[in-house]
Amino acid sequence: MDVMGDKATLFETGRFVQPSEPDEAGEVAEEAVEEVRQRLAAEAGDVEAMSVLGAMLLRRGDLDGAESHLRAATAAGDRAAANNLGVLLHQRGYADEAAGWWRIAAVAGSAAAAHALGRHHRERGDEPAAEYWLRQSAEQGHALGAYALADLLEHRGDAGAEGWMRTAAEHGHREAAYRLARAIDRRAAREGEGGGDNGVELLAEAERFYRQAAARGHRRAALHLGAILERRGELREAGRWYLTSAKDGEARAACALGFLLRDAGDTESAAVWWLRAAQDGDGNAANALGALHAERGETQTAERWYRAAMDAGDDNGAYNLGLLCAAQKRTAQAEQWYRRAAYAGHREAANALAILLLQGGDATGAEPWFSKAAEAGSVDAAFNLGILHAGRGTDEDAATALQWYERAAAAGHTEAALQVGIARLREGDEQAAERHLRCAAGGGSAEAAYRLATVLDARRPPEPAHELGEPAHARTECEEWYERAASQGHRRAQVRVGMLAAARGDVVEAARWYRTAAEAGSRNGAFNLGLLLAREGSEPEAAVWWTRAADAGHGRAALRLALVYARRGELAEGQRWADRAVTLGPAEVSERAARLRDALREELSA
Repeated sequence: MDVMGDKATLFETGRFVQPSEPDEAGEVAEEAVEEVRQRLAAEAGDVEAMSVLGAMLLRRGDLDGAESHLRAATAAGDRAAANNLGVLLHQRGYADEAAGWWRIAAVAGSAAAAHALGRHHRERGDEPAAEYWLRQSAEQGHALGAYALADLLEHRGDAGAEGWMRTAAEHGHREAAYRLARAIDRRAAREGEGGGDNGVELLAEAERFYRQAAARGHRRAALHLGAILERRGELREAGRWYLTSAKDGEARAACALGFLLRDAGDTESAAVWWLRAAQDGDGNAANALGALHAERGETQTAERWYRAAMDAGDDNGAYNLGLLCAAQKRTAQAEQWYRRAAYAGHREAANALAILLLQGGDATGAEPWFSKAAEAGSVDAAFNLGILHAGRGTDEDAATALQWYERAAAAGHTEAALQVGIARLREGDEQAAERHLRCAAGGGSAEAAYRLATVLDARRPPEPAHELGEPAHARTECEEWYERAASQGHRRAQVRVGMLAAARGDVVEAARWYRTAAEAGSRNGAFNLGLLLAREGSEPEAAVWWTRAADAGHGRAALRLALVYARRGELAEGQRWADRAVTLGPAEVSERAARLRDALREELSA
């Protein structure tokens, strides 16, 4: 009997505790019968029975009763008894005497004793002796010995640690399985960041060991297994492992389960698990509760949970307090909380603090915080630094702004990619401009979609005029980008889509887009809609849209109105709009309008 159990069952002296379950009663009765049998055999001089009886009494906590039997069996050369005698003496506080008996058992080939002896030497700082005995235990296939050896080697940074950790895991040691999974998981993450090909295989191996540990009741393994499954989209199984871990007291699992439930639409259940996790000191859960109450307008409760998160060491608590105060226009308090989080290294708090300072007119104070946030990886801060430098107007600042825009664009910031695209267009680097405009347009920027369309539009050869009865041509890529921008409310794109529709003879579609742009305030849209209506014979309605366009500063619309009123015989009104067209331009319009104005003046004075 080489391995002692690690749980003691306590019985009252002379009697067994009455169990509550029938199966348990049967087991206790069997154990009692077995003890009587072993005791009779031991009294008859059976060495093995002495050893077994001593182990039974030791496991039950009867140290006095166990010691005599173990000493007798040890004296007769039983190595298991020597090991258990060492365990008994160690429990009594006689560590050196225990080590002596463990040595005897280990030399006789007891893997359990070698493990215990190795642990004894490590506790006393004798690592060479500890390694020797732990290796003896591990090489005999003892899971605890393999784990303890792996732990010792890992502490020293020895490359052989993982091999022994794997051995212990494969022999069923749950902590070894968990630690091995964590090591492989971290390696998989590094592979993924470095673009390596082994990341997926490593993650699958990590999952296998997480499963092994979780199945044996390791709550942190269950947490990490749940996280892997959640990333993979297997939410139901992820939830089961989170629940298992959370019930075992893992606050992070309770928090993760809360987020899973919230995403599934069950906010009330999510709040229950967040509350449980927050009460166990999980700052992330406290922040989640704060956000939930903030959404409900319960600002005082939200503030209380954000403070709880902060007390738990979560810097997001201070940042969220800043957001809460800013939303309530409590600027001074917002700055205070942003600053606290920013000094703790919270990059988004640093960015928010810089914005607050900039809004208050302190550009000098804002810049270092933007820089700190950007250097820490805040994409928004990098973009904001670009805006800050671009606003200064110097060539040097323009170059610096472009560098920050490029940095933000490389991290996927849509507006930064647009700014880089515009800058490259100004420089004449159309290829680089197109690349960045595509990124920004793909990210949802209407302006980028429009500018990309103009780049593509300029390249395509002119098309023959559309004839009635001919099938309409297939849409080009530039038209698709124009339409995407137009559908997002971009007025110039709407006008351009209308022009393309008119060019292919689709008057209804053209009118729809012109009207949409005009109603949104586009003077070109209003002017073009007026042209379309005039051609269709609706000059009075056309004049309404030309008036809107001319009032917004459109010279050609003013000239059209002057002609309309001149034809109607309303010479004074015609002269007024001709004067307006001369002022608005452009040059050729001003020239024509001046001639018309002079003619109308002569006729009025005749």
